[in-house]
Amino acid sequence: MKILVLNGPNINMLGIREPDIYGRETYQSLIEKVRDYCKAKNIDVEFYQSNHEGSLVDKIQESYGKADGIVINPAAYTHTSVALLDALKAVSIPTVEVHISEVDKREDFRRVSYVRSACIATISGHGTDGYLEAIDILLKRGDNK
Repeated sequence: MKILVLNGPNINMLGIREPDIYGRETYQSLIEKVRDYCKAKNIDVEFYQSNHEGSLVDKIQESYGKADGIVINPAAYTHTSVALLDALKAVSIPTVEVHISEVDKREDFRRVSYVRSACIATISGHGTDGYLEAIDILLKRGDNK
């Protein structure tokens, strides 16, 4: 199984940006955590982070025919990007939406997710462990095929 872990704007600033909300874990430690988890489960994992919407769309499109699943934290684009929604729909790759913070308990605008309708599940408020839960969802789905 091959999984793409896709992160949107400011995720590269983990540990620096609002640690009371997003924690003190760095982006590099998130990558290491997910990489180690995937290695133990014999999953091929690729990471991509961008602050640019078009770059994220390009990466989703490039994953067509290559990835068996996508874990996406669209970050701020969650609440604004029809382009990410359309890209996910276009490739039809099973996708799990992840949010480090519990977005449904934050500002009203954060409760709207444009990408959610293209996802098989959403994990919110479990910190970076939500990424591992998303991988398990994709793995279980792959086992059921």
